[in-house]
Amino acid sequence: MNQRRTVLRALSALGATGLAASWVDNAWSESAYPNKPIKYIVPVSAGGGSDMIGRAVCEKWGKVLGQSIVVDNESGGGGVIACQNTARAAPDGYTLMQGYVATLGTSPATRRNLPYDPLKDFSPIGMIGGTPNVLVVTSQLPQIQKFSDFLAYIKANGERVSYGSSGQGSLTHLTMELFKTQTQTSLVHIPYKGIAPAFTDLIAGQTQAMFPGLAAALPHIQSKRVRPLAVTGYTRHPQLKDTPTLEELGFKGFDALQWYGVVGPKGMPAPMVKMLNESLNTVLKEADFREKLSVEAVEPMPMSVEQFSQFIKRDLERWTTLAKDRHIELDA
Repeated sequence: MNQRRTVLRALSALGATGLAASWVDNAWSESAYPNKPIKYIVPVSAGGGSDMIGRAVCEKWGKVLGQSIVVDNESGGGGVIACQNTARAAPDGYTLMQGYVATLGTSPATRRNLPYDPLKDFSPIGMIGGTPNVLVVTSQLPQIQKFSDFLAYIKANGERVSYGSSGQGSLTHLTMELFKTQTQTSLVHIPYKGIAPAFTDLIAGQTQAMFPGLAAALPHIQSKRVRPLAVTGYTRHPQLKDTPTLEELGFKGFDALQWYGVVGPKGMPAPMVKMLNESLNTVLKEADFREKLSVEAVEPMPMSVEQFSQFIKRDLERWTTLAKDRHIELDA
């Protein structure tokens, strides 16, 4: 009962008292979950953008639940280790993982023999948010000021035009391959070991274009070392209001999102998953939390459990189809 009051007070402070009554009563009618700290696995090293998002989530979410949520950074294997450990954990709600487009989308779409199944081994809990990818060109090409200029440049220069990515099978790679498919153009792929060296060569003019996530691109856009031409998604991003979407430019359904969400091991009780989903969505409404996400150019995207489950499935299908069409296959 004391823990229930703690959660109710936390939700009330967040302006969600009505919601508190509905999900807390349902959850506590069956158990006193959570009655000990929750481990929240983040599949990257400490200090990066994904880690920052995870820590912001845990801080707010823990207050709502009345229990500590502890970040456990488990990097290695491109997220494989974190996914394996999550999938093998007991489905008791005390091990959760911050899944994202690589671990649950692009990697399963491109890598053979992964030791986990993104659809069968996890309980989807809820979406946190996402940030678009942005088509940028080097400022070493002043003749390219808008999207149509870039298309004309590609057609005039053929396969002499190259683009960088953060690695084979990465979202930056697959997004440009989607672009090539929809625009019927040809560019040479130059994979790098990470986004930083890819930007170094783009800025120097060694490559001509790239499709990075917006958070990584913004400092270089603001310094005018690269020029944004278009963003993925269906609406313009508030931090790039003058940059059109590919949807606006006539490429219907062109969507590539660096997204973040929460999953747990397969078999978590449905009432527990529902309670976690609703409490997470409460966190996403908070202005100070949204401000923290904006540092990484992430827009909150609250979803129900079913909506998030379908989102994961559709995203995986999109990248799997593209990878097969473009013959992109990597070893696990």
